[in-house]
Amino acid sequence: QVQLVESGGGLVQAGGSLRLSCAVSGRTFSSAAMGWFRQAPGKEREFVATINWNVGYTHYASSVRGRFTISRDSATNTVYLQMNSLKPEDTAVYYCAAAVRGFNLITPGGYDYWGQGTQVTVSS
Repeated sequence: QVQLVESGGGLVQAGGSLRLSCAVSGRTFSSAAMGWFRQAPGKEREFVATINWNVGYTHYASSVRGRFTISRDSATNTVYLQMNSLKPEDTAVYYCAAAVRGFNLITPGGYDYWGQGTQVTVSS
């Protein structure tokens, strides 16, 4: 089992920044990749970013590329999402996820473990 706990969400004005953290515990060696997803009210959960746990390869949704950065700290088993130039449309609950198999990483179905989510609200 892998446990994920997100933190760092909050209320920020448009143009501001937030950094989300995801603390990973449990069978961390079984995670091939980590991802961030978000879900706004009335919308489906959507892919934001993913990172390969071992080599650090990253991939982003086009809507956040150039503004968000995913990273990981293997020493502390923590994954981060640095969010800059935030927009009101970034408002959502953000979820951290862990993938065991390492494919289909831009879809929720590619992940095996999920955190409880953290709310990000961007005011205009």
